[in-house]
Amino acid sequence: MQYTSHYESPIGGITLASDGEALTGLWFDGQKYFALYLDREHEEKELAVFELAKKWLDVYFSGKDPDFKVPLHFTGSGFQNEVWEILYSIPYGQTMTYGGIAKIIAEKRGLSRMSAQAVGGAVGRNEISVIVPCHRVVGTNGSLTGYAGGIDKKIWLLEHEGADMDGLFRPKHSTAP
Repeated sequence: MQYTSHYESPIGGITLASDGEALTGLWFDGQKYFALYLDREHEEKELAVFELAKKWLDVYFSGKDPDFKVPLHFTGSGFQNEVWEILYSIPYGQTMTYGGIAKIIAEKRGLSRMSAQAVGGAVGRNEISVIVPCHRVVGTNGSLTGYAGGIDKKIWLLEHEGADMDGLFRPKHSTAP
């Protein structure tokens, strides 16, 4: 059984999901791929993991880097989970490129290269937004493309964290809403 709860952030409503033990989803309401892996049958219920996740979000949205972790269960494919683990390691206020993530995976797997586009597909389907910071991933050329929550939210989150925005730009055409 999966459970859900709601959180109101400064940039819109957020739906949280859990398997009862750990967080399995965090989506901005209405975002692309919203609740992609959430069971049709789920129950709205307040759980300890939601309380902890909301505390984490309160600290984050107050302008601080939370100094504690929320238990997470990734529910994607093996490749997606591998990408999401790398996302989870990107420090507060820092960015990484899709190509940089592809290089890390290629090295781990002993490959000469990995597709940055494949990485982009996994990043875009990240089930635990904000806490697993897919907003910190940018194009090699500085393009702020590919955020399922929308480019405006990506920019807000990066600026909120004090990320260096020099050289980053809003793409003329984006796949994100």
